[in-house]
Amino acid sequence: MGSLSGALNITLSSMLAEEGAIETTSNNIANVNTPGYSRQRPVLEEAPPVLNGNLVFGTGVQLQQVESLRDSILDLRVNQETQQQGSLNSFLNSAQQIQSLFNETNGTGLQSDLTNFFNSLSQLSTNPSDLNLRQAVLTSAQNLASAFNQTSSALTTQQRNVDLSVTQTVSQINTLTQQIAAVNSQVSAATTSNQNPGPFVDQRQQLINQLSNLVDVSEINAGNGSLTLTTSSGAPLVVGGQSFALTTQTDPATALQDIDSQGTNITANITGGELAGQLQIRDQEIPSIQNSLDTLASSLANAVNTQHQAGFDLNGAPGGNFFVPPTGVAGAAASLAVAITDPTKIAASSDGTPGDNGNVNALLDLQNQNIVNGETPMNAYSNLVFQMGNDVQTAQTNQTAGSQVLSQLQNLQGGVSGVDINEESANLIRFQNAYTASAQVATTINTLLQTTIDMVQ
Repeated sequence: MGSLSGALNITLSSMLAEEGAIETTSNNIANVNTPGYSRQRPVLEEAPPVLNGNLVFGTGVQLQQVESLRDSILDLRVNQETQQQGSLNSFLNSAQQIQSLFNETNGTGLQSDLTNFFNSLSQLSTNPSDLNLRQAVLTSAQNLASAFNQTSSALTTQQRNVDLSVTQTVSQINTLTQQIAAVNSQVSAATTSNQNPGPFVDQRQQLINQLSNLVDVSEINAGNGSLTLTTSSGAPLVVGGQSFALTTQTDPATALQDIDSQGTNITANITGGELAGQLQIRDQEIPSIQNSLDTLASSLANAVNTQHQAGFDLNGAPGGNFFVPPTGVAGAAASLAVAITDPTKIAASSDGTPGDNGNVNALLDLQNQNIVNGETPMNAYSNLVFQMGNDVQTAQTNQTAGSQVLSQLQNLQGGVSGVDINEESANLIRFQNAYTASAQVATTINTLLQTTIDMVQ
């Protein structure tokens, strides 16, 4: 070493290294707006020196590797928060549709029908023999029963729609796990062959982020750049280059879809992503509201029937059932119906005389009696609406707070992995100047070599 040819080799290695750095920087600039792209950094290092006699000569510079800048902890936190946001967004999407069924200001819900029913009884108490007022009682009762029927049917329809969404979400999860498994193999292959796996890692991370929006995901480092993905309960999703599909199967007891992993029912173990929000609505929120609605319908029908049987109709005959007797609490709202169609059959009298209003007043008093699990009918209904609204409000509050956390995490993630166009422009100039200087050195050495050759000749 210590020769012109050695200096020329140093210059050429410098030009190659700076050329690689320029290429890396150019790629960063090109991907400044690419979602999920992690900026790459050229890692330059001094080439191993050589000993010539008592002298040590440098051999230039080499591009050791191109590394993608990522923070695995931030990536993990973003995925975790994405899981929660996916669950809340999914829950709210359906919950707000359910809430619209009980929007009294927009004319939906049962409050006005309950009020109208008891108001019609109040009107009848002023003139128990009036057939028009009696017909008004039957009409308001039929409207009330119809409102219960329609609300119950709407809840069932919503539950079936969410159940369909569960099936669709499972299909999307399986598509993503297949793609992640394929990219996982590419990351592992690039890592094993000492190639830059950065672009594949970026692609995989984007896919995992999409998967996190759908279901709870746990990551395990499997070595060689490979990841093993499972649900938080341990159900396998991706292992190396192999994906494990989730399946759905109809539960004969509910006619709803259960989620299976390798033959094991994991429905109750899903805790994050859109799938968790859908299951919460389908298996908890809607059944709870439906049960409250059925309890109200059953309690009201039984109480009215019991009191109605204590009176006498317009013909002096003992009163019968006013509503069709519920066969139980479950399904009471869907099947609620008025049992009589003849207005003279309303048992308004308590002593059998046509003008007596004793029993209709007793029926009217039911609105202020704790006949629904220790509550009045209106209070029971108000609590149902309040609970629904409270669940929506809580989810909205958590969604807002979680969205801020996710935004902060993404900003931190961008600070590590995002491309700063000003920084990259400065780097480009720096590498370009180094390349130009090396080229000038090469030109100078070439001139010296030519001079030396001419001298020898």
